[in-house]
Amino acid sequence: MITTVLFDLDGVIRHFDPEVTAEIERRHGIEPGRLMETAFAGTAAEELTIGRLRRDEWIAGIGASLGCPAAAEEWGAQRARLDEDVLALAAELRGRGIRVAILTNGTDGIPAEIDALGLADSFDPIFNSAEIGHAKPDERVFAHVVDALDCAPEDVFFADDSATNTAAAIETGMLAHHFEHLDGLRTALRASGIAVR
Repeated sequence: MITTVLFDLDGVIRHFDPEVTAEIERRHGIEPGRLMETAFAGTAAEELTIGRLRRDEWIAGIGASLGCPAAAEEWGAQRARLDEDVLALAAELRGRGIRVAILTNGTDGIPAEIDALGLADSFDPIFNSAEIGHAKPDERVFAHVVDALDCAPEDVFFADDSATNTAAAIETGMLAHHFEHLDGLRTALRASGIAVR
């Protein structure tokens, strides 16, 4: 029986507009796509999400690599859009007595971001890889979650926009769904025995 629905943060609950990144690149004369390519090149992003690199250090490194610190700062400060329909689903699940939680490959900035987004009261607990020391798809991050929730893996339903991460969760015994849109998530929840609208 599913007792917890675990949501990824980025790509499921909050979304960043790629046009914002494109506009930053245009204004600063940066080749299209280079900002994201630079941000996630090498091992810096991995170090970031397991807590070995601070977010401000990461942003500074991106700026140095681009030769344009201002572009990196703007990119790092962009606002995200919350998916109100996913939040409504989380509230519906909570109303049915199911615990709703977040597991994000995050940074040391996640606590402040959660507060700014007003998500702290909607999800409990919120698991941040930078605090755990392991990031998805490492099976150790899923083991940490199950241990903290004091439940069996099969009691957890996990939704993530990465097929790699959902496959890893399934390997640990969780039910998991590769999130692409809300209707698909609702269908997967119903198939797992959770009665949602």
